[in-house]
Order: sequence, then structure tokens, then C-alpha cells
Amino acid sequence: MKMIFLRSVAVAVLSALMSAPVLATPDLANGKTIDQQKCYACHAKKTGFGNGDMIYTRSDGKVKSLADLKKMVSLCNAELRLDLFPEDEADVSAFLNKQFYKFKP
Repeated sequence: MKMIFLRSVAVAVLSALMSAPVLATPDLANGKTIDQQKCYACHAKKTGFGNGDMIYTRSDGKVKSLADLKKMVSLCNAELRLDLFPEDEADVSAFLNKQFYKFKP
């Protein structure tokens, strides 16, 4: 009886571990590609100077933390219907953070 219980517990624990989400390391190259293809031109137009990177480095920026950055990437994705998957949003956020913002995780 004790052995059956232990097997049941082991199966339950293994099942829980297998169904847990895997935290993947962001793909910075993918984030850069997406930024260049889907973000840069719009940001260049918004700044009025033809430089899409200026939106990330402006002094009156809305992004003050890594959480803000992730929210902004998600908002742009939804509002502009960019059709990015959640892992793409994570890649873009990671790339922008490394390249411009330098927030600590």
C-alpha cells in the first residue's frame, strides 16, 4: 500500500514538472531583427528625425523600468497588430534592454 502511494506521488510530481512552463533564454538576434523590421520605421517617423533609435533614448521617455519596457512592447504589438508571439515580445524587450535601457532584471 505504501509503495502504491509513493508511486502515485512520484507520478504526480513528474507530471507537474513536465507541465510547468519552460523559461527560455531570450534570442537577442531575433529581437534585433523584429525591431528593425517592425519597429524602427514607425519610431523614425514618430521622432521626426528619421532615426528610430531616438525614441528609446529620449529624455522624456515613458519607459522607466524593465516592467514598463515589457508592457510597452506588448502594447505596441497589440495596438499595431504586429502578430508577435509572447516569446518574440520577450526577445524584443531583451534586445532593447541590452541595447538601450540597461535595466537590471
